[in-house]
Amino acid sequence: MPRIELSAGPVDYLDTGGDGPVLVLTHGLPMNETQWRKVVPLLRGYRCVLPTLPLGGHRTPMHADADLTQQGLARLLAEFLERLDLRDVTVVMNDWGGPQFLVAEGRTERVARLVFVACEAFDNFPPGSAKGLARLLRIPGGPRLAVWLFGRKWFRQSRQAYGALSLHGVPDEVMRDWFEPLSRDANVLRDFVKFATSAPKRARLLELSERLREFDRPVLVVWADKDKLMPRAHGRRLADLFPDSRLVEIASSGTLIPEDQPERLTEVLTGFLAETGAVPADGVSGR
Repeated sequence: MPRIELSAGPVDYLDTGGDGPVLVLTHGLPMNETQWRKVVPLLRGYRCVLPTLPLGGHRTPMHADADLTQQGLARLLAEFLERLDLRDVTVVMNDWGGPQFLVAEGRTERVARLVFVACEAFDNFPPGSAKGLARLLRIPGGPRLAVWLFGRKWFRQSRQAYGALSLHGVPDEVMRDWFEPLSRDANVLRDFVKFATSAPKRARLLELSERLREFDRPVLVVWADKDKLMPRAHGRRLADLFPDSRLVEIASSGTLIPEDQPERLTEVLTGFLAETGAVPADGVSGR
């Protein structure tokens, strides 16, 4: 897997290559590029770039002084786009909603479109039961207890933990891959704790959300009908913020729509891309 050295540290990424429009797909906490493993093969004619950002599933730690706040990660993503010279990018986020802070940071010069797929928004940082995880990580011994819990299948797959993200379930070998770096490298765990405990206060989050109105390019909002973590009303609220947006709700899915409904998500995504001028290189979108 290619790796690029950024100001905060090394970032691994998957790049399918090709001459098609560029899609940058981000992931959740503490996931990696495999979050999109069912969708990427369906995106024929598009160049898919998937950075493994330092949200805990990254395989190599960041520098000790790296800014891993929500806005710091948004700036890191902007630097990633710049260093790879990616232009007219469609940024697609799922679960983690941090890429939206590119707007507040004034770093959307390379972004042609935003796609929100069942992700954190408004004051829902961190969402649902993840608030309890953030509290645990702040207490002495909490990070090690979290790692111990992540190492147990019964916890990983619990509907009160990561099992809540997918209506149909994430294969446990995929989940183990997400959590393995935390148990292997104390500095990856350090990065995870820094990020997971960095959510801004509610007033600041709502202030940052208002800045989204400044983004005047096409926006797609895709929400799930059975999501336990991302309030259903947030989909409509997000879509209403933008002058050029559309909302699609997907049935029979939890937060991880790429896991639960990859074909339907691909259909919606490629339709939006074609409608807004991002025609695939082979002239055929989707499967």
